[in-house]
Amino acid sequence: VAIAYETLNDRQILDIPSDKLQTDGFLFIWVINAKYRFALEMMEKFGYKLVDEIAWVKQTVNGKIAKGHGYYLQHAKETCLIGVKGDVSKRARFNIETDVIFSQRRGQSQKPEEIYDIAEAMVPNGCYLEIFGRRNNLHNGWVTIGNEL
Repeated sequence: VAIAYETLNDRQILDIPSDKLQTDGFLFIWVINAKYRFALEMMEKFGYKLVDEIAWVKQTVNGKIAKGHGYYLQHAKETCLIGVKGDVSKRARFNIETDVIFSQRRGQSQKPEEIYDIAEAMVPNGCYLEIFGRRNNLHNGWVTIGNEL
């Protein structure tokens, strides 16, 4: 699949000074199947423990499953891993959202709006940061950084 934007390699991602971002909190990371192991390695290096995941089942405008590219299978979903670091028990709310999002496929790299709702429901009135954001991912109440902004 041709990607219309620049990306970092695995080493560059692992070199991000994540310890400066937060001591206690959640990390939501979208991961493709081929990078699942790397995402787990990254979480561990950054001090997060995998605690859950969300499946986004992509739909067409007609409500059918939107099949995409894949190596062995046609991918119709994306996975968002959720990691936790430190003590979140005082600020977080648990067991209030579902782990499946059914929504329409959007533009390239554009994630479902529901992911923001889930993060905000888990940590009401929190501080929210999206890294590697693009103009089409901007969301009210979030700080978004990325090389295209």
